[in-house]
Amino acid sequence: MSKASVPTFGTDGIRGAAGRDLTPEVALALGRAAAGVLGGDTIVIGSDTRQSCPTLVSAFSAGAWSMGADTIDLGVVPTPTVAAVAAKLDLPAAMVSASHNPYSDNGIKLFGPGGLKLRAEAEAEVQGRYLTLVEGGHGAVSGNDPVPLGSQRPADGLADHWVDLVVGSVDPSLADRLAGRRLVIDCAHGAAHNLGPAVFERLGLDVTVIGAEPDGININSGVGSTHPEALQKAVVDSGADLGFAFDGDADRVLAVDGNGSLVDGDRLIALLALDWSARGRLAGNTVVVTVMTNLGFHRAMDAAGISVASTAVGDKHVLAALDDHGYSLGGEQSGHVICRQLASTGDGVLTAVQLLDVVARSPRSFAEEAASVMDTVPQILRNVRLERRNPEAAAVIADDVAAVEREFGADGRVVVRPSGTEPLLRIMVEHVEPAVAEQAVDRLESAALAKL
Repeated sequence: MSKASVPTFGTDGIRGAAGRDLTPEVALALGRAAAGVLGGDTIVIGSDTRQSCPTLVSAFSAGAWSMGADTIDLGVVPTPTVAAVAAKLDLPAAMVSASHNPYSDNGIKLFGPGGLKLRAEAEAEVQGRYLTLVEGGHGAVSGNDPVPLGSQRPADGLADHWVDLVVGSVDPSLADRLAGRRLVIDCAHGAAHNLGPAVFERLGLDVTVIGAEPDGININSGVGSTHPEALQKAVVDSGADLGFAFDGDADRVLAVDGNGSLVDGDRLIALLALDWSARGRLAGNTVVVTVMTNLGFHRAMDAAGISVASTAVGDKHVLAALDDHGYSLGGEQSGHVICRQLASTGDGVLTAVQLLDVVARSPRSFAEEAASVMDTVPQILRNVRLERRNPEAAAVIADDVAAVEREFGADGRVVVRPSGTEPLLRIMVEHVEPAVAEQAVDRLESAALAKL
């Protein structure tokens, strides 16, 4: 396999076209590397519903077994289920999933002992060993003495631990407080298609389920958080009060109100932040978001006296900030929300349940709550294609960006960053006047094309 085609670690593990980039050989090498670096005698594994998952799970497991580590295969479960079981058993873990990508892609994300995201040093060590194995052939384990081979251990209903955690995160009276309100959930034909509905059934809620008939190739296809139109139609057609759409591995969620309007991650995080702050549950009275979070969110939090900490794009950066400072809530506009006192990773189902708890204590409808929580500032995103990848591209037009920001004052914001994988410069501009934002994007694009 050529070095160019070997998947390397991105924002969340490795990912690529199944069978072309992400092959059994790659999964085998990563299993060996993970077992050798992450420690422990057992690795927890889960997967979503893609047709390539069984092969990749088997290959990854074989790699771990070859290093003497056992595996616990939870089967098809959400990513947060894998993290929760790893936390319960204090073990490292792997999730075979490409999240919101189409079925033809797949990926493997790793968790350190206790279900925690890998820190940069551990990720670099795993990647270094994995690439060496892929490029040089898997070879034999060094040393003269044979390594006892590992094996697969029974899961013994461990996935139910996550269901118990999510159900137990709210007061048992939730169903009574939500009596008469109807809910629709869209499982994206993905990892939540079994355990997701089980959570809401355990809570005693009146739930209609769509996107829960996976066939190996329909994951995220016209359903889920990347295609919320199906949920919007189902909510309106059924007269439901609200709905939740998960992605393929159920670590993110978007909502739909009773009018069929989409509610993005910024508003969902704002709802939780305001509620938790009022009840003294928001640690440090601070919420963590990324630089792409809408300016309207920042204004709403400022008006409520809540501090906002911003990180680079990627849930791993949000989680690092939460852990470094002991904060309890953070997330991204995409709906990747981390309730840190309850989970070690983003969890779409848990987030939905926490939002239902907010709704249950409000005399207003979800639509009214979501509409009032913040005023979204018009936002324009533009990808400027460059001749080649340039990590310093943003710095080249820094003076142009500064000039725009001076003109904007408090009415707008600019974020410029190079893509980590493509020859693109991503320009995001927000301003209370859409026409001003559009003019600024044109201006910055022209500056980038002239200087790069």
